[in-house]
Amino acid sequence: MNIDWQQIRDFLTYQIIEGDPRKEEFHFDTWMLLLIVVGLFLTGLFLRVVKNFFTRKMEPSDKLKFQSIFKFFNYIVYLTVILVILSSSGINLTGILTASAAIFVGIGFALQDFFKDIIAGITILVDKSVLVNDVVEMNDKVARVFEIKLRSTRAITRDDKVLIIPNHLFLTEIIYNFTQNHSKTRESVHVGVSYGSDVRKVERLLIECAKAEKAILKSPEPFVMFNNFGDSSLDFGIYFFIRDSFVDLRIKSNLRFAIDAAFRENGVTIPFPQRDVHFYQSKPINYQNSSENTSNEDDN
Repeated sequence: MNIDWQQIRDFLTYQIIEGDPRKEEFHFDTWMLLLIVVGLFLTGLFLRVVKNFFTRKMEPSDKLKFQSIFKFFNYIVYLTVILVILSSSGINLTGILTASAAIFVGIGFALQDFFKDIIAGITILVDKSVLVNDVVEMNDKVARVFEIKLRSTRAITRDDKVLIIPNHLFLTEIIYNFTQNHSKTRESVHVGVSYGSDVRKVERLLIECAKAEKAILKSPEPFVMFNNFGDSSLDFGIYFFIRDSFVDLRIKSNLRFAIDAAFRENGVTIPFPQRDVHFYQSKPINYQNSSENTSNEDDN
Protein backbone atom coordinates (compact mmCIF):
# COMPACT_ATOMS: atom_id res chain seq x y z
CA MET A 1 0.00 0.00 0.00
CA ASN A 2 1.58 3.21 -1.22
CA ILE A 3 0.95 6.43 0.68
CA ASP A 4 0.45 9.45 -1.52
CA TRP A 5 2.35 12.02 0.52
CA GLN A 6 1.62 14.71 -2.02
CA GLN A 7 -2.13 14.39 -1.43
CA ILE A 8 -1.58 14.53 2.32
CA ARG A 9 0.59 17.63 1.91
CA ASP A 10 -1.99 19.24 -0.36
CA PHE A 11 -4.69 18.51 2.20
CA LEU A 12 -2.69 19.95 5.09
CA THR A 13 -1.65 23.07 3.17
CA TYR A 14 -5.10 23.72 1.75
CA GLN A 15 -6.01 27.30 2.57
CA ILE A 16 -9.36 27.59 4.32
CA ILE A 17 -8.83 31.35 4.34
CA GLU A 18 -6.68 32.32 1.37
CA GLY A 19 -3.70 34.63 1.61
CA ASP A 20 -0.13 34.94 0.38
CA PRO A 21 2.32 33.95 3.16
CA ARG A 22 5.20 35.60 1.23
CA LYS A 23 3.43 38.96 1.52
CA GLU A 24 2.62 38.29 5.18
CA GLU A 25 -1.08 38.20 4.31
CA PHE A 26 -3.36 36.43 6.73
CA HIS A 27 -4.10 32.86 5.76
CA PHE A 28 -5.54 29.89 7.59
CA ASP A 29 -4.56 26.39 6.48
CA THR A 30 -5.99 22.98 7.29
CA TRP A 31 -2.94 21.99 9.32
CA MET A 32 -3.45 25.05 11.52
CA LEU A 33 -7.03 24.00 12.22
CA LEU A 34 -5.90 20.47 13.10
CA LEU A 35 -3.17 21.87 15.33
CA ILE A 36 -5.69 24.05 17.18
CA VAL A 37 -8.07 21.10 17.65
CA VAL A 38 -5.28 18.89 19.00
CA GLY A 39 -3.98 21.72 21.18
CA LEU A 40 -7.41 22.41 22.69
CA PHE A 41 -7.96 18.68 23.27
CA LEU A 42 -4.65 18.28 25.11
CA THR A 43 -5.27 21.50 27.02
CA GLY A 44 -8.68 20.18 28.11
CA LEU A 45 -7.09 16.97 29.39
CA PHE A 46 -4.44 18.94 31.26
CA LEU A 47 -7.02 21.25 32.87
CA ARG A 48 -9.11 18.25 33.91
CA VAL A 49 -6.10 16.68 35.62
CA VAL A 50 -5.34 19.96 37.38
CA LYS A 51 -8.93 20.32 38.58
CA ASN A 52 -9.08 16.76 39.89
CA PHE A 53 -5.74 17.22 41.66
CA PHE A 54 -6.90 20.29 43.57
CA THR A 55 -10.45 19.10 44.33
CA ARG A 56 -9.83 15.50 45.35
CA LYS A 57 -9.65 16.34 49.08
CA MET A 58 -12.00 19.32 49.13
CA GLU A 59 -15.36 19.43 50.83
CA PRO A 60 -18.38 19.42 48.45
CA SER A 61 -19.12 23.10 49.13
CA ASP A 62 -15.47 24.07 48.51
CA LYS A 63 -15.47 22.09 45.26
CA LEU A 64 -18.35 24.17 43.93
CA LYS A 65 -16.56 27.39 44.82
CA PHE A 66 -13.32 26.19 43.18
CA GLN A 67 -15.12 25.10 40.00
CA SER A 68 -16.72 28.53 39.62
CA ILE A 69 -13.30 30.20 39.68
CA PHE A 70 -11.74 27.47 37.52
CA LYS A 71 -14.24 28.13 34.72
CA PHE A 72 -12.86 31.63 34.25
CA PHE A 73 -9.33 30.22 34.27
CA ASN A 74 -10.32 27.74 31.52
CA TYR A 75 -11.45 30.49 29.16
CA ILE A 76 -8.20 32.39 29.62
CA VAL A 77 -6.07 29.28 29.03
CA TYR A 78 -7.99 28.23 25.90
CA LEU A 79 -7.71 31.71 24.40
CA THR A 80 -3.98 31.82 25.18
CA VAL A 81 -3.41 28.42 23.54
CA ILE A 82 -5.19 29.52 20.35
CA LEU A 83 -3.16 32.73 20.13
CA VAL A 84 0.13 30.90 20.77
CA ILE A 85 -0.64 28.30 18.09
CA LEU A 86 -1.54 30.95 15.52
CA SER A 87 1.55 32.99 16.36
CA SER A 88 3.79 29.90 16.16
CA SER A 89 2.30 29.08 12.77
CA GLY A 90 3.72 32.27 11.31
CA ILE A 91 0.56 34.36 11.44
CA ASN A 92 1.08 38.02 12.25
CA LEU A 93 -1.48 38.58 15.00
CA THR A 94 -0.64 42.26 15.29
CA GLY A 95 -2.05 42.91 11.84
CA ILE A 96 -5.21 40.99 12.63
CA LEU A 97 -5.83 42.84 15.86
CA THR A 98 -5.11 46.20 14.23
CA ALA A 99 -7.44 45.52 11.32
CA SER A 100 -10.24 44.43 13.61
CA ALA A 101 -9.86 47.30 16.10
CA ALA A 102 -12.77 49.24 14.61
CA ILE A 103 -14.95 46.15 14.73
CA PHE A 104 -14.04 45.58 18.36
CA VAL A 105 -14.99 49.17 19.21
CA GLY A 106 -18.42 48.74 17.61
CA ILE A 107 -18.95 45.42 19.32
CA GLY A 108 -17.82 46.96 22.60
CA PHE A 109 -20.52 49.62 22.45
CA ALA A 110 -23.17 47.08 21.50
CA LEU A 111 -22.13 44.60 24.17
CA GLN A 112 -21.06 46.95 26.96
CA ASP A 113 -23.60 45.43 29.37
CA PHE A 114 -22.35 41.97 28.42
CA PHE A 115 -18.73 42.90 29.15
CA LYS A 116 -19.83 44.72 32.28
CA ASP A 117 -21.36 41.47 33.53
CA ILE A 118 -18.21 39.51 32.70
CA ILE A 119 -15.93 41.97 34.50
CA ALA A 120 -18.29 41.99 37.46
CA GLY A 121 -18.32 38.19 37.50
CA ILE A 122 -14.54 38.09 37.67
CA THR A 123 -14.56 40.77 40.36
CA ILE A 124 -17.00 39.02 42.68
CA LEU A 125 -14.96 35.82 42.45
CA VAL A 126 -11.64 37.55 43.08
CA ASP A 127 -12.83 39.49 46.13
CA LYS A 128 -15.11 36.59 47.21
CA SER A 129 -18.06 38.85 47.91
CA VAL A 130 -20.40 36.10 46.67
CA LEU A 131 -19.61 32.40 46.52
CA VAL A 132 -21.50 29.22 45.72
CA ASN A 133 -23.85 28.18 48.57
CA ASP A 134 -24.03 31.74 49.91
CA VAL A 135 -27.49 32.93 50.95
CA VAL A 136 -28.12 36.43 49.59
CA GLU A 137 -30.96 38.92 49.60
CA MET A 138 -31.58 41.25 46.68
CA ASN A 139 -34.69 43.36 46.11
CA ASP A 140 -36.47 41.63 49.03
CA LYS A 141 -35.81 38.18 47.52
CA VAL A 142 -33.75 35.63 49.45
CA ALA A 143 -31.97 32.92 47.47
CA ARG A 144 -29.09 30.44 47.72
CA VAL A 145 -26.38 30.75 45.05
CA PHE A 146 -25.69 27.48 43.23
CA GLU A 147 -23.78 28.62 40.14
CA ILE A 148 -21.64 31.61 39.15
CA LYS A 149 -21.06 32.01 35.41
CA LEU A 150 -19.26 34.56 33.27
CA ARG A 151 -22.33 36.73 32.67
CA SER A 152 -24.81 35.82 35.37
CA THR A 153 -25.25 34.17 38.74
CA ARG A 154 -27.96 31.62 39.37
CA ALA A 155 -29.65 31.16 42.71
CA ILE A 156 -32.66 29.23 43.96
CA THR A 157 -35.33 30.99 46.00
CA ARG A 158 -37.23 29.68 49.01
CA ASP A 159 -40.17 28.73 46.80
CA ASP A 160 -37.86 26.65 44.55
CA LYS A 161 -37.63 29.13 41.68
CA VAL A 162 -34.39 29.89 39.85
CA LEU A 163 -33.29 33.52 40.13
CA ILE A 164 -30.95 34.66 37.33
CA ILE A 165 -28.95 37.70 38.45
CA PRO A 166 -26.80 39.70 35.98
CA ASN A 167 -23.39 39.96 37.59
CA HIS A 168 -23.12 43.75 37.32
CA LEU A 169 -25.98 44.08 39.82
CA PHE A 170 -23.64 42.78 42.52
CA LEU A 171 -21.53 45.91 41.99
CA THR A 172 -24.35 48.45 41.61
CA GLU A 173 -27.02 47.19 44.03
CA ILE A 174 -27.00 46.68 47.79
CA ILE A 175 -26.73 42.95 48.45
CA TYR A 176 -27.19 41.27 51.82
CA ASN A 177 -24.95 38.22 52.13
CA PHE A 178 -26.23 36.21 55.10
CA THR A 179 -23.27 33.81 55.08
CA GLN A 180 -20.36 36.13 54.21
CA ASN A 181 -18.62 35.89 57.59
CA HIS A 182 -20.09 32.58 58.84
CA SER A 183 -23.10 30.34 58.35
CA LYS A 184 -24.84 31.46 61.56
CA THR A 185 -27.36 34.29 61.41
CA ARG A 186 -29.40 36.02 64.09
CA GLU A 187 -33.15 36.02 63.59
CA SER A 188 -36.06 37.24 65.72
CA VAL A 189 -39.78 36.84 66.36
CA HIS A 190 -41.79 39.72 67.81
CA VAL A 191 -44.95 39.49 69.92
CA GLY A 192 -47.07 41.86 71.98
CA VAL A 193 -48.81 41.06 75.30
CA SER A 194 -51.54 42.88 77.20
CA TYR A 195 -50.73 45.67 79.62
CA GLY A 196 -50.62 44.28 83.15
CA SER A 197 -48.98 41.00 82.09
CA ASP A 198 -46.11 39.61 84.16
CA VAL A 199 -43.17 40.65 81.97
CA ARG A 200 -40.75 38.24 83.66
CA LYS A 201 -43.12 35.37 82.98
CA VAL A 202 -43.31 36.47 79.35
CA GLU A 203 -39.52 36.51 79.16
CA ARG A 204 -39.28 33.02 80.66
CA LEU A 205 -41.90 31.56 78.30
CA LEU A 206 -40.23 33.03 75.23
CA ILE A 207 -36.83 31.62 76.26
CA GLU A 208 -38.35 28.18 76.92
CA CYS A 209 -40.06 28.13 73.52
CA ALA A 210 -36.84 29.10 71.74
CA LYS A 211 -34.77 26.47 73.56
CA ALA A 212 -37.34 23.80 72.71
CA GLU A 213 -37.01 24.46 68.97
CA LYS A 214 -34.41 22.02 67.57
CA ALA A 215 -33.31 24.25 64.69
CA ILE A 216 -32.31 27.08 67.05
CA LEU A 217 -28.69 26.93 68.21
CA LYS A 218 -27.91 26.45 71.88
CA SER A 219 -24.89 28.73 71.60
CA PRO A 220 -25.13 31.67 71.43
CA GLU A 221 -28.15 31.39 73.68
CA PRO A 222 -31.47 33.01 72.69
CA PHE A 223 -32.38 36.18 74.56
CA VAL A 224 -35.41 38.44 75.00
CA MET A 225 -35.65 42.20 74.50
CA PHE A 226 -38.44 44.39 75.91
CA ASN A 227 -38.71 46.51 72.77
CA ASN A 228 -41.41 49.06 73.44
CA PHE A 229 -44.55 50.21 75.21
CA GLY A 230 -46.92 49.93 72.27
CA ASP A 231 -50.30 51.57 71.75
CA SER A 232 -52.15 48.40 72.72
CA SER A 233 -49.46 46.03 73.98
CA LEU A 234 -46.11 45.51 75.64
CA ASP A 235 -43.81 44.63 72.73
CA PHE A 236 -41.22 41.85 73.13
CA GLY A 237 -38.75 40.20 70.78
CA ILE A 238 -37.12 36.79 71.10
CA TYR A 239 -33.71 36.77 69.38
CA PHE A 240 -31.94 33.55 68.43
CA PHE A 241 -29.29 32.11 66.12
CA ILE A 242 -29.77 29.49 63.42
CA ARG A 243 -27.39 27.59 61.18
CA ASP A 244 -29.30 27.86 57.88
CA SER A 245 -30.94 31.23 57.26
CA PHE A 246 -32.44 29.88 54.03
CA VAL A 247 -35.15 28.08 56.06
CA ASP A 248 -35.69 30.74 58.72
CA LEU A 249 -39.35 31.25 57.75
CA ARG A 250 -40.20 27.69 58.76
CA ILE A 251 -38.28 28.02 62.02
CA LYS A 252 -40.07 31.28 62.86
CA SER A 253 -43.43 29.68 62.08
CA ASN A 254 -42.73 26.76 64.43
CA LEU A 255 -41.65 29.19 67.13
CA ARG A 256 -44.84 31.25 66.78
CA PHE A 257 -46.96 28.11 67.18
CA ALA A 258 -45.04 27.25 70.35
CA ILE A 259 -45.37 30.79 71.75
CA ASP A 260 -49.12 30.89 71.14
CA ALA A 261 -49.60 27.54 72.91
CA ALA A 262 -47.38 28.55 75.85
CA PHE A 263 -49.20 31.87 76.31
CA ARG A 264 -52.60 30.15 76.28
CA GLU A 265 -51.51 27.62 78.90
CA ASN A 266 -50.10 30.32 81.19
CA GLY A 267 -52.85 32.91 80.83
CA VAL A 268 -50.82 35.46 78.85
CA THR A 269 -53.00 37.43 76.45
CA ILE A 270 -51.96 38.68 73.04
CA PRO A 271 -54.14 41.79 72.53
CA PHE A 272 -55.57 43.12 69.31
CA PRO A 273 -55.18 46.81 68.43
CA GLN A 274 -57.88 48.99 70.03
CA ARG A 275 -58.54 52.69 70.54
CA ASP A 276 -60.78 54.60 72.95
CA VAL A 277 -62.65 57.50 71.36
CA HIS A 278 -63.96 60.32 73.61
CA PHE A 279 -66.34 63.08 72.47
CA TYR A 280 -66.22 66.46 74.19
CA GLN A 281 -68.86 69.20 73.71
CA SER A 282 -68.78 72.79 74.94
CA LYS A 283 -72.60 72.94 75.42
CA PRO A 284 -74.79 70.09 76.67
CA ILE A 285 -77.66 68.97 74.48
CA ASN A 286 -81.13 69.97 75.80
CA TYR A 287 -83.00 66.71 75.41
CA GLN A 288 -86.17 68.14 77.03
CA ASN A 289 -86.58 70.90 74.46
CA SER A 290 -85.91 68.49 71.69
CA SER A 291 -88.63 66.11 72.94
CA GLU A 292 -91.14 68.97 73.37
CA ASN A 293 -90.55 70.20 69.84
CA THR A 294 -91.07 66.69 68.54
CA SER A 295 -94.42 66.30 70.40
CA ASN A 296 -95.66 69.70 69.15
CA GLU A 297 -94.91 68.72 65.59
CA ASP A 298 -96.89 65.48 66.09
CA ASP A 299 -99.96 67.41 67.44
CA ASN A 300 -99.92 69.70 64.43
